[in-house]
Amino acid sequence: MRADDAEGSAVEWAVEWAGVVGGVVAKRPTIMEVARLAGVSHQTVSRYLKFGGAGMKAETSERIKTAIEQLDYRPNLVARAMRNRRTGRLAMLLPAGTAVSALELLAGATTAAHEAGYVVEVVTLGGSPQTWAQRALELSDSGLFEGIVSLTRMSLPTQRPGSVPVVVSPDYDDRMRGVGELADASHMAEIVEGLAAYGHRRFLHLAGDYAHASARERRQVYLDTLDRLGLESYGVIDCRWSAAAARQAVLDLPAGSGVTAVIAANDLVAAGAIRGAWERGLRVPADLSVTGWDDNPVGAFLPPSLTTVRVDHERLGRRVLARLLGVLRGEPGPEDDEPLTQVIWRESTGPAPDEAR
Repeated sequence: MRADDAEGSAVEWAVEWAGVVGGVVAKRPTIMEVARLAGVSHQTVSRYLKFGGAGMKAETSERIKTAIEQLDYRPNLVARAMRNRRTGRLAMLLPAGTAVSALELLAGATTAAHEAGYVVEVVTLGGSPQTWAQRALELSDSGLFEGIVSLTRMSLPTQRPGSVPVVVSPDYDDRMRGVGELADASHMAEIVEGLAAYGHRRFLHLAGDYAHASARERRQVYLDTLDRLGLESYGVIDCRWSAAAARQAVLDLPAGSGVTAVIAANDLVAAGAIRGAWERGLRVPADLSVTGWDDNPVGAFLPPSLTTVRVDHERLGRRVLARLLGVLRGEPGPEDDEPLTQVIWRESTGPAPDEAR
């Protein structure tokens, strides 16, 4: 028996025989039970698990495989990490919440991890945000992961030698609301400028929920851009991401309001505005131009298709994962300064009515 086999199987046997992970008794089959059922030594089982039976007699390999299946044995990851110093697993820490964008972000991160030979596991942070840093350090010391990235802000003390790195990428707040790049509203200026070039002079903004930094930023850039260009805002109506509220806001516009362009805080709000315009007999965009934000896939198929802002969440996920991989490799992360957002001009916007110019 080689020395590394002896050390590895001893570690694995010790952890699994004790059956304790983080102080919780884990009732699971051990490598020793697999060895007894297969009629081989636990060192032989360890070699099978490590090399997939390569170099073994076919009969021995088959007996071990059968024993593993009968016992529903799964190797203990803590033991594996202690032995190999590698688990092939990365953790992404997220606050509890329902942000749809997180699914796209995770898809990008998962793809980037797979390309680098890793898998990603999501860990939801419960309890008070004040406890999250300690939770991250516990995971760092657990031996279950090779690297950890937190998608919400936390203040980490200096990590102990031997702990795996924890990278903080504060893309969400403690309630899973987008911040940082995800709240960037700079393309709101491009939307207003584009509509001004179409001859629009009086605008209405249907705002989102101000608990979200993105809603606050979009409103502020809207107002700042109108002021800079010498254009007029009929008003800002708080719709809190509600299509119903947006529909009612358009229905309630008085005749002769002069509004020819509605800038909605997201695509759902824009859909409500278009519905309200249709109920009033207004044509979009001939009588009223409407824009959204987020590039919900259905927007491209609406009649008319919706002008909106695309946010590349998958690219952000790849970017976040690249920073973690750079730390693991002791290398600087790749440069990627391209904006995540892009205005997509479609059929819901057009020239202002002649009488409004």
